[in-house]
Amino acid sequence: MAGEIVQFASNGHLVEGYLARSASGTGPGVIVLQEWWGLVGHIKSVVDRFAAAGFTALAPDLYEGESTSDPDEAGKLMMALNMEATEKTLRGAVDRLLNDEGCSSSKAGIVGFCMGGQLALFAACANSKIGACVDYYGVHPSAKPDFASLKAPVLGFFAEHDAFVNREVVAKLDAELTAHGVEHEFHTFAGTQHAFFNDDRPQVYDAAAAETAWEKMTEFFRGRLGA
Repeated sequence: MAGEIVQFASNGHLVEGYLARSASGTGPGVIVLQEWWGLVGHIKSVVDRFAAAGFTALAPDLYEGESTSDPDEAGKLMMALNMEATEKTLRGAVDRLLNDEGCSSSKAGIVGFCMGGQLALFAACANSKIGACVDYYGVHPSAKPDFASLKAPVLGFFAEHDAFVNREVVAKLDAELTAHGVEHEFHTFAGTQHAFFNDDRPQVYDAAAAETAWEKMTEFFRGRLGA
């Protein structure tokens, strides 16, 4: 791991996050949001990968120290999130990132996976300091983005075979963003399953789709946040 654990203020106390600075010294800032498992090694490796690619990235610990590999427990942790408090945590993380010496952009990018994908949309709607949003197959029933307030462009990645975010869900999101005049671009990868980006889960990981999505995402962030 190339990064470090940092702290930032939120909800009247300190929250931790995993931060990795650009290998070149400074780079555009990106917030990375966890799946329902928590701030696990895979998410930290994504932060490190962003740093290696010239970004400065921060993954806030939304579960504040808790994580799991059990789906039932993960579901409980996800549903226990208080959306008002979570939005404040995300706001604090954005401020911490933008004020970091390694961040060169005036606005932050944000990307999330599964639960984090929906929270990325939620945060981008609530915070004008977010200048670009990437959603990987986002789902969280309690996170309801206010698309009327969304100014940031959205890049979405979805799986063909996804029991959580099926084609009807993707079509509805597409229609909502279109109705609100939000610039967006969606990609659905044939033959893939939910969480295809997670290389710690070989049963669903798809290396080709994950690499294509990574290339499209980093190009999107560079274009929107500045190289």
